[in-house]
Amino acid sequence: MQRKAFSLIELMIVIVILGLLAAMVMPSLTSKGEKAKKNLVCIQMQRIYNNALDMYKVDNSLYPSTEEGLELLAEKDYFKDKKLPKDSWGNPFIYLNNSGSVELVSLGADKKEGGEDSASDIKMSECN
Repeated sequence: MQRKAFSLIELMIVIVILGLLAAMVMPSLTSKGEKAKKNLVCIQMQRIYNNALDMYKVDNSLYPSTEEGLELLAEKDYFKDKKLPKDSWGNPFIYLNNSGSVELVSLGADKKEGGEDSASDIKMSECN
């Protein structure tokens, strides 16, 4: 009686080939995930600026100060459910008002100021 099955060598060859393919594909997939998170952060910052901040400025003739920050917008119902929006890594956005020039910043994946590459800070003014 003959058995119709794969030999151990054939299975090992297939596993090695799959491992090599995964090793080649995974780095490109992970870099695309980080780029997508950065793009989402830029979109979120634009929405905060175009919706909540602009509405606040229309109502009050100026943007909140840096000290008042986005927390003031949450208190005054400019955000849904009075919740501050968070970036793709779960951090609150940093709000800066320099004499009417508004900037929103995300600390990025490392959750620290500064950083390089995927850990770099994302500023609304640098988004496309």
